[in-house]
Amino acid sequence: MSDQHILKDQRSEIDRIDKEILDLLHKRKEVVQDVLKRKVEKQLPVFVAKRESEKTESFREEAQKRGLDPDWAEDFLRMVMAASRAAQSAQTFPSSTEDTKHILYVGGEGGMGKLYRNFTEHSGHKAYSIDKGNWYQLEEIAPKLDMAIITVPINITVDVINRIAPKLSPDTILADFTSNKAEPLQAMLDAHPGPVVGLHPMHGPDVPNLSKQLMVICEGRDSGKAEWFKKQCVLWGMRVIEANPEKHDHVMNLVQGLRHFVALLHGSFMKEFDLNPSEMLDYSSPIYRAELMMTGRIFAQDAELYADIVFANRERRDLLLSFFNHQKKLMEMVENDDKKGFVREFEAVTDFFGKFASQALTESSYLINRLADRFS
Repeated sequence: MSDQHILKDQRSEIDRIDKEILDLLHKRKEVVQDVLKRKVEKQLPVFVAKRESEKTESFREEAQKRGLDPDWAEDFLRMVMAASRAAQSAQTFPSSTEDTKHILYVGGEGGMGKLYRNFTEHSGHKAYSIDKGNWYQLEEIAPKLDMAIITVPINITVDVINRIAPKLSPDTILADFTSNKAEPLQAMLDAHPGPVVGLHPMHGPDVPNLSKQLMVICEGRDSGKAEWFKKQCVLWGMRVIEANPEKHDHVMNLVQGLRHFVALLHGSFMKEFDLNPSEMLDYSSPIYRAELMMTGRIFAQDAELYADIVFANRERRDLLLSFFNHQKKLMEMVENDDKKGFVREFEAVTDFFGKFASQALTESSYLINRLADRFS
């Protein structure tokens, strides 16, 4: 008798239970839609961290009572909640103001411009887009504007600021989405006499929704007049932090400049030695697969964009030169077969990372295990 026949009844029962799970998920979705509708009516944020944290902890406890792995249960719940938030992207969002705000996105046909135009309009505000092809419309649009956001490539941001600022009303808030903050912020302050604020959405244009995404805000002039936009970001479910522009840029030099150049170094070396990424996957551990995917995703995007990021300013380029000089010191270990030197440096870095190393081990292990389970 085959295994299929022996296990027929059990497998039928599993199939029935799975359908019940889907039915319950569908019912949950309907309740969630009602919740979202009420959030819009009451002007409540889509994502509430405290509620999600409490819900997650309770779910873990209930899972453990039933003999289920609480970590697995949390993963399941978070996927369900993420799907609920994603569904909101096609719905109406609560508005941070009683009156309709008029927001211009300069470069509004680009990825970030389109994304935020969509959320702006779904929140009851009026979104405008100015790009190369319709710059002539600015004269007509400008008097209506409560806010103008510059969302163009880094290398032309200052030029666009200087071009658009004279057209704006002194009451219009001028802002930018650039990943550098100090230079564009100063350019806006110099060019525009009205309210100025620097913004940096810490995500790309391909996110399914804005829940849990980070918006960095740098004060410029009369930034309090943009409080309604900050509140709107919170209602979209975003995390909002305020930052000093110079401190922000110093950190971004490492987060963006160095990280992206190291990706180029990795990819360029693979190309030089004909290390085909598809073939390397066959011999990859889950952790290297994750590293390879993080490298590969960069080369699926625009080269000009990454060149602008890497060569954004003198400080960023100086950091890269310091990186190369430091690398020369480490090269001497290899040239001299200095295993002891390697161990000393490794242990020194371990001391520097401190408790973060344990956190990194825990979080990366989670990612690696999920990646291996999903794509192996």
